[in-house]
Amino acid sequence: MQFAVHAIDKQSKARAGEVSTAHGTIKTPIFMPVGTAGTVKSVNQRDLKNDVKAQIILGNTYHLNLRPGTSILEQAGGLHKFMNWDGPILTDSGGYQVYSLTDVRKLTEEGVKFQSHIDGSRHFISPEISMDIQRSIGADIIMAFDECTPYPCEYKTAKKSMEMTHRWLKRCVDHLKKSPAKYGYEQTLFPIVQGSVYKDLRILSAEVIAAAGAEGNAIGGLSVGEPADVMYEITDAVTAVLPLDKPRYLMGVGTPANILECIALGIDMFDCVMPTRNARNGMLFTSEGIINMRNEKWKADFSPVDPNGKCFVDSNYSKAYLRHLFISKEMLAAQIATLHNLSFYLWLVGEAREKIIDGTFSEWKNRMVKKLMVRL
Repeated sequence: MQFAVHAIDKQSKARAGEVSTAHGTIKTPIFMPVGTAGTVKSVNQRDLKNDVKAQIILGNTYHLNLRPGTSILEQAGGLHKFMNWDGPILTDSGGYQVYSLTDVRKLTEEGVKFQSHIDGSRHFISPEISMDIQRSIGADIIMAFDECTPYPCEYKTAKKSMEMTHRWLKRCVDHLKKSPAKYGYEQTLFPIVQGSVYKDLRILSAEVIAAAGAEGNAIGGLSVGEPADVMYEITDAVTAVLPLDKPRYLMGVGTPANILECIALGIDMFDCVMPTRNARNGMLFTSEGIINMRNEKWKADFSPVDPNGKCFVDSNYSKAYLRHLFISKEMLAAQIATLHNLSFYLWLVGEAREKIIDGTFSEWKNRMVKKLMVRL
């Protein structure tokens, strides 16, 4: 993997760059649609490429290991071929999903024992096993196995967890050296900065992660319930430490406003289930604010969803029609809404990139953030 920075905003830490992988290039800043189990819910791969214009998508180690399993993925030739997606893929290590299974997991230095959310069967993931699963999945970018702490979290707990995450990183690196990639192309490991909301721990973790010399770095354990201003403060502190010449991935973030603010803090890559999950529940994001498509006020509104006509759905379907689909519980509602939200997110980061390049990002960002948070 290679990364090049093409432009940096003069009034913030925002930058426009390009990540090169075996399956194509990614223009940053970028948003990555979440395809947890080998599918971005409600959207087929053709529409992801042609309408959403996704440049990279996510798969998840925990879910793909349970279904369909690594044996099937290897027989298919990896996740790219299995799901018919020829662009770059990034895989989460499974650490966050295991963290979410609070009542059915046991965490030790060796790894995590847990019960499947599907059938209750017992499993074990260690740093080494996570690397093996991600080798079988075949993602271009893979994540180190880490522990994500909850919010709130005591300092002592956050420190202990962070230190174990650092030890697990070494095990991931050592194991990858002994287990070559399976499908004829390189996979790039991103280590993950942890430390909860404690600035000194985050800075220490960022220093350890930077010293690992990886080709890219991630920031985990944010957007788990802490206030937005705390997330921004921690992100700012971490990006001040992480290398300038490596891409920075803020995991699980977030709202359109969160994304613009964190681009200004030097983040290059984002993912979040919000645009897809909220779409299925009738919440749409637009350049003028947030719309609840179930509201009575849209019943006879035949204008496009986004007044500026920025996204795929705008020129095809009105608010009135989309509301009708949701009220009627038609499956097409989730499909159209998901296409809209993902298209909007990709448009937003694309606009941010253009504004960084032409030198107008900060002024544009400040205007946009105010509008993006309005409930229409």
